[in-house]
Amino acid sequence: MPGPTLLVLAAGMGSRYGGLKQIDPVGPDGEAIIDYSIHDALESGFSKVVFVIRKDIEAAFLEFLGDRWKGRIEIEFAFQELEDLPEGFSKPSGREKPWGTGHAIWVARDQVQTPFLVINGDDFYGRGSFALAAERLNRAKDGAKADYCMVGYRLANTLSENGTVSRGICKTDAEGRLESVTEFTKIGKGKSGSLENWQKGEERNFSGEELTSMNMFGFTPSIFEHLERELKDFLKERAEEEKSELYIPSVVSQLITGGQAEVEVLDTDEHWFGVTYREDRDIVKGRLSELVAEGVYPKAL
Repeated sequence: MPGPTLLVLAAGMGSRYGGLKQIDPVGPDGEAIIDYSIHDALESGFSKVVFVIRKDIEAAFLEFLGDRWKGRIEIEFAFQELEDLPEGFSKPSGREKPWGTGHAIWVARDQVQTPFLVINGDDFYGRGSFALAAERLNRAKDGAKADYCMVGYRLANTLSENGTVSRGICKTDAEGRLESVTEFTKIGKGKSGSLENWQKGEERNFSGEELTSMNMFGFTPSIFEHLERELKDFLKERAEEEKSELYIPSVVSQLITGGQAEVEVLDTDEHWFGVTYREDRDIVKGRLSELVAEGVYPKAL
């Protein structure tokens, strides 16, 4: 039986970063963050990688990937284009913004036939998280409810050194199943070193141990049917809103509330880091160099 599939969301514009951060070389041998994710997925038993990108950056991706992974793991591309919509719908005139992560996953419906893990192409998740997800996906089996999972990070392990962050704080039941994700903005360290949230009307302190969603979800292929239904409803109601997006956490929340899915939260001690601004680049390079020096990764992937 084939292992699970890794679905990499990499169609972002990177306007704040100033380029294609998904393939920006930050490793000691010119690797991008995504190379480390592929390496960790391969080591954890994943058998295929599907990149969700835009058609106009396909050539850049092919050039960057080169022969690095050829013969080691199967790689395919799915294209997130504004015109790729369910039957009966068309792109409104003037729409330029992508339809969101829910749509980004849905466009890979023809490339994914196994349980799969969704990640962001410019985020570093850590090998332990891929191992947890692979083990869980290998025994995923839909019953009366869809059988999904999500890797949950400790809030303190997801912070940025360059300012405050927005994070989805998870609430779980006694059996570790996801009940809800609440988004908090402007989370950062206060003068005392404690974690605080300064968004007006949402002020609170955090311990740092809160389980946090970094959009690392594990699904079975049944999600594509749910996504298509949710996408149709979204387009009926909000297609004319130029900045509206269908976010995957919202879809997951709807499925949980409606009793259509259960989502097990997999608790990881791994540290997340990523690149949002150009200033993050040197920090990411430093952390990857440290991991290589510690022997976590080879000098060249």
